[in-house]
Amino acid sequence: MLKELSSSKHLMDVFVRKPVVSTVLSIFICLVGLWAVNAISVLQFPKIEGASLEITTNYTGASADVVKGFVTDPVERVASTVPGVDFVESSTSSGQSKVTAWLKLNQNSTDALSELNTRLNQIKFELPAGAEDPFVTVTRTDRPFAVFYLNVASEGSTLAQITDYLTREINPIINNIDGVQKVGIEGARTPAMRVWLDADKLNVFNLSADEVYQALADNNRISTLGYSENERQKIDIVANTQMSSVSEFEQLIVKQSDNAVVYLKDVARVEYSAEQATATARFNGKDTVYISVWPLPGANEISIGDELYKVLDEINAAAPHIKIDIAYDGTLYMRDALQEIITTLMETIVLVGIVVVVLMGSFRAALVPLVTIPISILGAIAAIWLMGFSLNLLTVLAIVLSVGLVVDDAIVVVENVARHMRAGVPRIQAALMSSRQLLVPIIAMTLTLAVVYIPIGFLSGLTGVLFKEFAFTLAIAVLISGVVAVTLSPIMSAYVSSEGGKESKLTVKVNHAFEHLQNFYGRLLAKTFHWQGQLFFFALIVSLLIVPFYLMSAKELAPTEDQSSVFIIVQSPPDASLKYSEDNVASVAKTLLETEGSKEIWQIIFSSGGFSGLEFVSNDKRDKSIQEMLPEVYGRLQSSEGLNLLPILPSPLPTAGQFDVELVVKSSSPYSEMKLYADKLVGAAFQSGEFLYADTDLKIDLPQVELKIDRDKIADLGMTVANVSSQLSTYLSSNYVNRFDANGKAYRVIPMVADNISSQPEKILNLTVKTPAGVLIPVSAFTEIKYRTVPRTLGSFGQQNSFRVYGGILPGVTKEQALQTLESAAADMLPNNYNLDYAGESRQIRAEGNSLITVMAISLVIVFLVLAIQFNSYRDPLVILLGCVPLALSGALLLPFLELTTINIYSQIGLVTLVGLIAKNGILIVEFANHLQESGKSKFDAVIESATTRLRPILMTTAATILGHFPLVLVTGAGAEARNSIGIILVAGMAIGTFFTLFVLPVFYLWIAENRSANSEDLLTNDV
Repeated sequence: MLKELSSSKHLMDVFVRKPVVSTVLSIFICLVGLWAVNAISVLQFPKIEGASLEITTNYTGASADVVKGFVTDPVERVASTVPGVDFVESSTSSGQSKVTAWLKLNQNSTDALSELNTRLNQIKFELPAGAEDPFVTVTRTDRPFAVFYLNVASEGSTLAQITDYLTREINPIINNIDGVQKVGIEGARTPAMRVWLDADKLNVFNLSADEVYQALADNNRISTLGYSENERQKIDIVANTQMSSVSEFEQLIVKQSDNAVVYLKDVARVEYSAEQATATARFNGKDTVYISVWPLPGANEISIGDELYKVLDEINAAAPHIKIDIAYDGTLYMRDALQEIITTLMETIVLVGIVVVVLMGSFRAALVPLVTIPISILGAIAAIWLMGFSLNLLTVLAIVLSVGLVVDDAIVVVENVARHMRAGVPRIQAALMSSRQLLVPIIAMTLTLAVVYIPIGFLSGLTGVLFKEFAFTLAIAVLISGVVAVTLSPIMSAYVSSEGGKESKLTVKVNHAFEHLQNFYGRLLAKTFHWQGQLFFFALIVSLLIVPFYLMSAKELAPTEDQSSVFIIVQSPPDASLKYSEDNVASVAKTLLETEGSKEIWQIIFSSGGFSGLEFVSNDKRDKSIQEMLPEVYGRLQSSEGLNLLPILPSPLPTAGQFDVELVVKSSSPYSEMKLYADKLVGAAFQSGEFLYADTDLKIDLPQVELKIDRDKIADLGMTVANVSSQLSTYLSSNYVNRFDANGKAYRVIPMVADNISSQPEKILNLTVKTPAGVLIPVSAFTEIKYRTVPRTLGSFGQQNSFRVYGGILPGVTKEQALQTLESAAADMLPNNYNLDYAGESRQIRAEGNSLITVMAISLVIVFLVLAIQFNSYRDPLVILLGCVPLALSGALLLPFLELTTINIYSQIGLVTLVGLIAKNGILIVEFANHLQESGKSKFDAVIESATTRLRPILMTTAATILGHFPLVLVTGAGAEARNSIGIILVAGMAIGTFFTLFVLPVFYLWIAENRSANSEDLLTNDV
């Protein structure tokens, strides 16, 4: 045998005969990986090109019905025709239209924005004359909020002064941080020149609001006079046609007659203050201003955070009158989660090392599989860097999973080399024999495990985008481990393994223990062949349990993570002012900060409501999880009688939407009819007992004042509706006339009546308008006031009238269950002309559906085809797949059935991984059995000997996989729920699947495998 080995040549012999080649290849992989570690981006999730185009059109003074018909409908129509748009929805309120075009994932937002602007320009002629031009903003759907919010405090400064200072001095510095896309100001008070008109004084001087407006427009202008040029020089000519101070505005001449001059100060109070506040920011109950920092998609957010902390230290040191702190750092959870995963990685490596040392009985022999771990990990990092991927929670999770997988091939090699050396074969010859004998099975095992992930990488939708990097990272790590197993492992095994008779006492004991176990297993397997029918029936029953286990398990898109935060949606009464919301939300902050474990609260308040976040200490410092504390937080929120406060947990995946469940109902029916069904669906949600709260966005409770203008009377006065509207708009609308210069910055000039008409709408009737004859006429002369109630907003989805039913679920209920409850109720009560659609995470749940089940089916087909090529047979792959996979899947699905986890995208990834892992055991048995048949043994003897001989590497690889992934089962902390799901599936599936495989697969081999006879191949080469 040794003579034939020395005379024959094989492609892989070079790695044994020239070990420098093997070591250099591995060193090169490690060096590239170390370089990539420093260069690769670090993100929470893979980079997602997900965006929405939000088209806002202001039509001040117009009712919601008018805005919807004249503005929203035409904008929706063109937005829906833009290539790459998934769906279009809108929300219309008095004076404003907001249309949102949601793009498909990985759609280029720049191209879509350009196309949308082109189409909006084509319909500008359709929009009413009083409507402002639509403006479009691009919002990332994977991150609807900024990653960092900075709290700004300055003693003795007004919010307007702080806003001005930040705009001029601070934001440009932060914007220069590498990777920052934009910097905004939340709760800003933008400086403005407010001209508070006195209606009574206007009457005294016989002036209309329009005349004041026109005087401001005509006397505060930017002049472009040009320049003077001769043969020697060129001089720009400018003029002081702009006003910039309060005194200049006060001295503006509004009216001049023979008897007197009327200045602006005579009819108005001029004040340098701020635009009408639309939002208030608070931190721990105190008014503040937030700086929001938005990273570029794909930028290294942790690096941005590190640099931001340094920049803030420099700013605070240079400007002692202002203090800027981090109010919210979106990378903290990411940092904690990555730290937890790195810790799990270390634990996994240690456990795998212990398993290999114990089962090999030699620390030196254990070095072979342990060396494979860093090489495979660094190689995977190098590959994902070259492909433009990032280090994120999913790719790092793939690296953790790979630790339990990449050692398998090396374990098989070192065990085989050690076995040969115990039989007296010299080192180099043992390495050569193993290199040749295991080349085909290692290639088969490596490809089998790698190809199961190929379909995941080509999935569409959120699952495909998220798990493409995960799948390729894991597949590459496995492929690299296979390369190491056929290049470095054989020669390394030869030098670390002890020659026959020179093993340590521990090694001898372990070897004897395995020999006894193999003998016992061989006898037991031979006996089970007498019960082949019963064994097959048992395997069939266990396999068929896959169906009920899957159908009766709780399902969700992803498990809810404890991110140490609770977000709170604030809904104010329909007629609330900003002051009302500010006053009522003050007590809420105090109440929430009394919650055990709470740390701080930030709030952004609008007149219509607001948004806030309650931050908690990390979960290792709390007795309860955030999910368990949610009902308590909701109970505290109910203490506020003037506001509707709804707590939500941050989404575990980068999806749009706010609530756990968001069901959209569409119809062409009027909103008054749709309201009846909206209320019924909300009632059904509460009756189900699955919702913590539920509500609808269709609320017909907004009080509205309608001015009934008598057209005949204004015609008799020589006026038109346009003239009346123009004068009243100047009084009431807070539209700006133009801008003034303030130290190089342009701010708005806003005239508005000083009377508090918002609280006493009947005062509108006391205002006056000027007729063409120059006579001031009170509005009451041709107008009467009517009060009515209208919807707060008019919703539209897919260019149809729509409403949403949304809610938060109770702990222990999955979002899928709650969504099914609402769907069932809708099917029972809605008429035929009503249709269902979805928004937020509910849309992802329905869009993803059972995509990963389809992936598993495709993966099985691919594995079958790859194995068919490897074995040159269609029967052998059937033996492997039927004898291993169904039993392992059934064992894994038992855990979700017992409610120890759920069916989610992570657990389904675990199921796909399980297919490749469990098939590797079958490959070892079938490959060796085929060789034994070809050497002259019967099929019965071949499979008995093969299963017995391969028992040790199978048990070692299984133990390494189970213990390597066991930390995922027990892990706590940030991101634990996702890792628990995938860990539970792999550990249970491998344990149960391997046990069944050892007894069921040999039976399938006897029934299905081909009868092979001895051939002319080198039997010594194949004799393993």
